[in-house]
Amino acid sequence: MNTKTNLEAVTESELPIQNNIKSLWEKLMKAKVGVLPLPLYIVLAAIILTASVYNTLPADMIGGFAVIMILGILLGDLGQRIPILKEIGGPAILALLVPSILVFLNVINTSSMEAVTTLMKTSNFLYFYISCLVVGSILGMNRKMLIQGFTRMFVPLIVGTVLAVVAGMLVGLLFGYDLQHTFFYIVVPIIGGGIGEGILPLSIAYSSILGGSAESFVSQMIPAAVIGNIFAVVSAGLMMRLGEKKKHLSGNGKLVKSEDGNEVHEEKEKVIDFSLMGAGLLIACTFFIVGTLGQKFIGVPGPVIMILFATLIKCLKVMPHKMEDGAHNLYKFISTSLTWPLMVGLGMLYIPLEDVVKIVTPAYVIVCASVVFVMMLSGYFVGKLMKMYPVDAAIVTGCHSGLGGTGDVAILSASKRMALMPFAQVATRIGGVSTVILASLLLKLLS
Repeated sequence: MNTKTNLEAVTESELPIQNNIKSLWEKLMKAKVGVLPLPLYIVLAAIILTASVYNTLPADMIGGFAVIMILGILLGDLGQRIPILKEIGGPAILALLVPSILVFLNVINTSSMEAVTTLMKTSNFLYFYISCLVVGSILGMNRKMLIQGFTRMFVPLIVGTVLAVVAGMLVGLLFGYDLQHTFFYIVVPIIGGGIGEGILPLSIAYSSILGGSAESFVSQMIPAAVIGNIFAVVSAGLMMRLGEKKKHLSGNGKLVKSEDGNEVHEEKEKVIDFSLMGAGLLIACTFFIVGTLGQKFIGVPGPVIMILFATLIKCLKVMPHKMEDGAHNLYKFISTSLTWPLMVGLGMLYIPLEDVVKIVTPAYVIVCASVVFVMMLSGYFVGKLMKMYPVDAAIVTGCHSGLGGTGDVAILSASKRMALMPFAQVATRIGGVSTVILASLLLKLLS
């Protein structure tokens, strides 16, 4: 009898401890990193870190996705929580800069770098992401507003480019920079369309005209492009904040105001059919291939051809509605789940802080900032005159001062406007190609 009483007493004394443990566990499970419960995130991160330390991380898409997703989820979540930073595109800023800093400090080991390099460069994940977003968003738009958006966006783009060039050169002159140096080595790299599509062709052109190695010109131009991209991301975040405060200025991803005030997107809530998403994936990949095929025969950049082809298909109404829904649902999945991880990969491989640190001075930074800010402001005011949503017009125009496709993703994600990707790509690609051609011709004339 006494024995039973003692056992019951022991059991009752353990109950508060068990309840406390259960309560603590429930609290931990409610705490989340992104969409993942905190304990699960820690376990997954520990596994990936251990594999990378012991060189068993697969150097392929599996390992690459593991690295960029575990970092992207964390940095995106932190960026949405940190005061002030979250108001200016914190997730995009952290996802781009923190991995770049970690690479600069040699914190990320070789195994992780190899896996991410395979995913981003060998597997071309950036273009896969862009093709899914471009095709899905175009096929999900209202035809009339799509056409109006493309026809009207060129006005703020042209005006913004001209004013940004003038502003950059004047500010450079104010700080003692030579006009020619400011134009060719600071302004042009910022608006040239990124590293692969802008700086590399420019470096080859500069090398053939001025002599010397193309690599030496790359190192002179990359800092301006990187700094300009950072300011463009911050500016996009500020524009997003303005749109939240003054809702009549923002289309929340819509570029053109409809005359009757109706919504310009055909985004109706529908039951997601995953087989249709598979069809959307095939359509997006095929449209990208159309672009690469067209580039071979007519010389126009593949992404531009892809955009024009998708727009033509949408305008002619030849794509079945269910297929459009599948492509649009794929776009929503990709933009929701893979944006921050993608930017981690871009930060690791395409934001070389070592080159930036060598050349940066306060005056240099101010010149870069002036180019971007004038570009954005002109897009805002010209867009307003063109009966576009000024906030969205400013963001699209500002994409011309980003790092090509890399910059488009960062700028639009910082402003939560991934639906503007088709317009951003046109601004970047056409604006970038035009800049490269005109700058090369002008340098030849002046040499």
